[in-house]
Amino acid sequence: MKKYFLPPVILAIFVTVAVTLWLTQDNLFYLFNFLYIGMSVSLGIFLYIRKYRHARRIAQLLVGVYMLAYLGLICGENMQIEGFWYYLFSGVFEAATIHYAVAKIFGPLLFGRGWCGYACWTAMVLDFLPYKIPQTPRKRIGWIRYITFAASLLFVLALFLTHVGGIEKIMFRAFIVGNVLYYAVGIILALAFKDNRAFCKYICPVTVFLKPASYFSLLRVTCDKSKCISCGKCKKVCPMEVDVTDHSRKRKNGTECILCLECVKNCPGNAL
Repeated sequence: MKKYFLPPVILAIFVTVAVTLWLTQDNLFYLFNFLYIGMSVSLGIFLYIRKYRHARRIAQLLVGVYMLAYLGLICGENMQIEGFWYYLFSGVFEAATIHYAVAKIFGPLLFGRGWCGYACWTAMVLDFLPYKIPQTPRKRIGWIRYITFAASLLFVLALFLTHVGGIEKIMFRAFIVGNVLYYAVGIILALAFKDNRAFCKYICPVTVFLKPASYFSLLRVTCDKSKCISCGKCKKVCPMEVDVTDHSRKRKNGTECILCLECVKNCPGNAL
């Protein structure tokens, strides 16, 4: 039963967050919200342990569609990075600020970039494209993410400084336009570089939050050197090109790991 240890642990963490936010914010929504996300992610991990082929995709769809369609389009919450800046400048700890704190700022200290692998609604669509394994060498253009990060910050800052009216409506429109641009750019880059995760590697502004905390992530893929046969298959199947055979925090592309576990699934010696 040891192999089933992780799903209840992940669920317990989300239950703790759900109950804490429910009681401190006096809002029952947070209880249901984080319980749902926790159960979805835990289900995906459980199905993976059961060797179900599409386990991670189920978690992606359950969480991604919920956040994009329900929270974003129906409830009108901007869950993109612009929404985070908006609530942060408003001095309100709710919606996107809570989401970012849990999933993208402090959460990665525990589960790294697991958000990117199991919950991101942008990657949810991009992972349907044909290049799950990168077909071209990694490009040295990761600096673009800092430009998009700064652009999102300046956009929201300009709205506050100019005292624009109807800012909530602007943020909702920005959420729609932003998602359309994300999908369009993501698909174009995936086809151009033959790499589904090109957007995640070079453009996504959220990774500016994710990467530093992921360096210290408690949950990591490690390698049992006594079982490793140095076949290199783990590196070939990794969508983020992480060297999981290296135990150090400074391993190649170490902060890029999305915990998709393709390396674990394809390791012939069960060394990972």
